[in-house]
Amino acid sequence: MKIAIVSLSLLPAMLIAQQASVPVEDEPLHKLMLKNDSVMVLDVTLPPGKSTQFHTHTHDRVAIDLSTTEISQQKINEPEGSKTATKPGNFSVLTLDGASYTHRVRNVGKAPYEVLDVELLQRPETPSPAVAATVAGENPSARVYNWILPPGVTSPMHSHVRPYVIISITEINLSMTSPDGQSATHGVGPGDFRFVDAKITHNLGNAGTTPGQIIEVELK
Repeated sequence: MKIAIVSLSLLPAMLIAQQASVPVEDEPLHKLMLKNDSVMVLDVTLPPGKSTQFHTHTHDRVAIDLSTTEISQQKINEPEGSKTATKPGNFSVLTLDGASYTHRVRNVGKAPYEVLDVELLQRPETPSPAVAATVAGENPSARVYNWILPPGVTSPMHSHVRPYVIISITEINLSMTSPDGQSATHGVGPGDFRFVDAKITHNLGNAGTTPGQIIEVELK
């Protein structure tokens, strides 16, 4: 009878391969905040030293950091990557290459890691050419606009002709004004977001006394 001998150096990779992955929305630390025909928004809070399960993404996405710490990522069946720093307002615009992407995230820092994950459920065959403002990042499904708003500053007037998600990175007394002069102001906090499925022209202003940042993720 032959006995198979496995090198100890191969055991970590074998153990990783045996790990089951789950759809991203079923990963326990991914809290589903919104899902419709266009987007799925998940909020993740990862305590220091903790790791998510291996989970699978099947769409283009935008990941927006909401806290300052350090994380590492690991693709399934591959070694863990090096640590990277996170900061509120940093974002990654990710393009799905192939049918799926499976990984896990570990918080290697000393503070909780919070990230808002915007999964883009429809990749258009013919993207809209309409651009609302300077594009800070894009993938085949969406464009990202990044508004840095010091106190008293207002963005240029701009138009959205496609649905979009507007996300507050900071606490801000946010004003919105339309071309006819109608204006509304309301307070929002870090991670607050809204899905807007309407054509709209507006500007964004900081009516408060502290610096603000707003990110818009507009579908193509």
